[in-house]
Amino acid sequence: MKGWQRWLVVALGVLLLGSIPPVLAALPATESDVTASELLASVRSSDEVAFTGYAETVGGLVLPVTQDFTDLVDLFGERSRLRAWWAGPDDWRVDELTATGETGVFHRSGASVLWNYEDSSATLAADPVVRLPRAADLLPSALGQRLLSEAGAEEVSRLPAERIAGRDALGLRLVPSDERTTIDRVDVWVDPSTGVPLKVEVYGADATVAAVRSRFLEFTPGAPDPEATWFVTPPGVDLSFTEVIDVAEAANQFAPAVTPDELAGLARRSGLVSIGSLGQYGRGVTLLTAAAVWDDLSRPLRDQLEGTPGAVIDENGVYVSAGPIGLLLTPGSRERSSWLIAGTVDAATLAAAAAEVRQIPVPDR
Repeated sequence: MKGWQRWLVVALGVLLLGSIPPVLAALPATESDVTASELLASVRSSDEVAFTGYAETVGGLVLPVTQDFTDLVDLFGERSRLRAWWAGPDDWRVDELTATGETGVFHRSGASVLWNYEDSSATLAADPVVRLPRAADLLPSALGQRLLSEAGAEEVSRLPAERIAGRDALGLRLVPSDERTTIDRVDVWVDPSTGVPLKVEVYGADATVAAVRSRFLEFTPGAPDPEATWFVTPPGVDLSFTEVIDVAEAANQFAPAVTPDELAGLARRSGLVSIGSLGQYGRGVTLLTAAAVWDDLSRPLRDQLEGTPGAVIDENGVYVSAGPIGLLLTPGSRERSSWLIAGTVDAATLAAAAAEVRQIPVPDR
């Protein structure tokens, strides 16, 4: 099927969804006496649940980053539609349809194939140790599981049920207890029979519109056709191989520095492998990342940040925020690296982190 044919099918599908009689869309959801703690536990145990689904994600984040990160800007700042075939966390396929085209990621056994329908190009690479978010991460199932994975029982409460993708979905709200986070709340609606999140909304402080919203329009539990997650190279297309398909793994952009075990009062996240000088800190939705970067990356990024409306420039560097995400780039030069600090923490925490990392010696290039 050609690209324009896929778009036609999707357009017809959306048209059909929009023609559903209002009385069906407004059917009341059946409530349940399941407690918030029980619902939280069911979400955490749902990562092995197989399904097929069609989801829509809406990002309201305008990220002021360079051309190296344009895919990230699109991911969090646009409306996307995702078709998913999910056999498990190590066997899945997600196709993303946006206003600019269609791509698919086939993932199996620690490797992924990135298939671009418009360019008829396919690239195979092993999964990097550290990577940027990809479309599959914004599926309601994956996003909800990740955001709730470290929530405490005292941080969650029940919300009224809703009808999502033709199913009764039980509501759960996470209000983080850490006052340093810029996440005000995370609202999740869960399929009670599988524990899979069907809808997720993430709100920043004092926000009335979700910074990120993701929901299934179609959801069917059960294993997908095995052939759906297996990439077969189409005739006339060369499958290329690369060691890295993710800019976050491009270690030559990171300066050789050793990040501390604790930063701005946040402990290093356990179980995560760091590369180069990249350090990840925090718990739950209170997260902080710090990396020493060479001038090649920091200079164009600094120009972009300084030109962003609302940017704050002081002795710590340049600070901007995009919804609940804050970024701070410390001063640097051609001979000296800068530190890029980002996370869902307030400006004071970012500034404290900047003051600490600037004391870390970084060898000249």
